[in-house]
Formats: sequence, structure tokens, C-alpha cells
Amino acid sequence: MTTGLIQTIDTPDGAFTIVADSDGRVLASGWTDDRDRALARIHGSLRPQSLAPASLTAADAAASYYAGDVTGIDEVTVRQVGTEMQLTGWQALRRIDPGEPLSYTAFAAALGSPRAVRAAASICARNAPALFVPCHRVLRGDGSLGGFAWGVEVKRSLLDREARVA
Repeated sequence: MTTGLIQTIDTPDGAFTIVADSDGRVLASGWTDDRDRALARIHGSLRPQSLAPASLTAADAAASYYAGDVTGIDEVTVRQVGTEMQLTGWQALRRIDPGEPLSYTAFAAALGSPRAVRAAASICARNAPALFVPCHRVLRGDGSLGGFAWGVEVKRSLLDREARVA
């Protein structure tokens, strides 16, 4: 039986829940206090069977992010399972500088597949450790926000916060 670790913190954007493996690697995170919603984002092969409350380093990094250190999330270790393109995409998301969002087209080009815009959008949609893998930094080609699993209001808030700091 695998036991995951869970912590929920308060942020200006609402409750933020982090689910990590026993080594503290973030499996999923998002703006909810619903543990089942957070668990549902985790790939079945990584999903813990039970959860134990913990004090996670990732929560400290999220708090630092909200305190103004928008790069404080960069060193948080995450763990995801996906296709080779998804894994490459999730790594590429972590290289997008705060305050410098990309369009889905530019993100697809950064992955070496400029015509794979839908695949690029899918990579963002399937990203479980939100904030730590900053899928919110990808926008529609016209500059509009597009979708976000945790709501466009949260996405707008994150981008505004990063623009002010950058």
C-alpha cells in the first residue's frame, strides 16, 4: 500500500493542496481543498492509496512564490508519468520564465513540433503538479488566457503576479 503526503495552505487565490510521494516529490497540486480532486489529477500508476498529513518543502516554495519570489517554485521536485512528448513538454514548461508567457504555437515550436498546437495544449491540460510545472504560462495565440484546470481567474492572478515581479 502506498501512502502519499498531503498539505493544504491558504493563498491569495484560495486553498492550495499539494500531494507528494513519500520522498516529497509533488505528484499533483492545485487550488482546491478537495483531496479527491487533487488525487484524480495523478496518473493511476502513481496515485497513492492513502494520504498522511505532512509539512512539505513544496508548500514552503508555494508560500515563497506568493510572497514575491516567483522563482521559488523552480527547484521543487515533481514526479509525473506520460508519453515521451508529455515528459518533454512538462520539462519545457519549467523553462518558461515568469512574466514571459508563450503562446500554444510558440510552446509547440519549443517542443520541436510547431504544428502540434493541440498536443501542446493537451500537455498543459494533463499537467498534474500545477504551479510547480507552470502550465499557466501558456496562452492562446491571440493573447487570451485559454483554459486552466483551476479556473481562468487563478491563471490571470498568477500571470499578473509574475508580470509585476518580472
